[in-house]
Amino acid sequence: MAENSSGAGSHLIGLIRSTIPPIHPGGRPIILGAAAATLGARFALRAVGLKRAGSAVGRLGTVATLGSAAFFRAPRRVPPTDQRKIVAPADGLVSLIQEAAPPPELGVDPTPRPRVSIFLSIFDVHVQRIPVDGLITRVAYQPGTFISADLDKASADNERNSLVIEATVGGQLIVTQIAGLIARRIVCDVVAGEPVLAGSTYGLIRFGSRVDTYLPLGTEVAVRQGQRAVGGETVLATLDRHGS
Repeated sequence: MAENSSGAGSHLIGLIRSTIPPIHPGGRPIILGAAAATLGARFALRAVGLKRAGSAVGRLGTVATLGSAAFFRAPRRVPPTDQRKIVAPADGLVSLIQEAAPPPELGVDPTPRPRVSIFLSIFDVHVQRIPVDGLITRVAYQPGTFISADLDKASADNERNSLVIEATVGGQLIVTQIAGLIARRIVCDVVAGEPVLAGSTYGLIRFGSRVDTYLPLGTEVAVRQGQRAVGGETVLATLDRHGS
């Protein structure tokens, strides 16, 4: 009987873990800080006799803490098994599809290539994911402004962090994290020389942002402007078997 209860308990815990997404490490200090500030303010106000104010602060702080936890969630995703498939590096709206030159700080071929821009609102998952199996050959950070990330010029003007990825099956991709109007912090957890797998998380942009993916020359884009993308699962394009 005890063994059955233990098994049922383990199964329940497994279901809860599969339903509630984990939190990205970059967001944990903010969530813990919000929770600690809420508790501290609530107890301080109640200690001086302001019980109603303490309760109100407690409710608002709880909402803020839960909102932060939702913002920094990092749900598990299952990428395609075909290594030629390029998956979306972020959740959000496909806001722009155009030919554009890669960020100049990377020092790569400046010939314009297909670029897919995904805009992340504050309600979207804000972790970024590797779009294809391969090797990171370059990481470059560029300071800049903080205009709205849904504008075309945000790619050139805003603070950004770019990766060059040499795909396992051939072809070069570039992924750029772009800070937005509210975003003030870009987190990148990979370095040059590191092998990576499609769908794995590699970074985070806090509070509204955009992610650009520069595809190899001649690649046919498989998504449309206005489409919703699911990071790590939505296929943006397919690499040529012989590379580009």
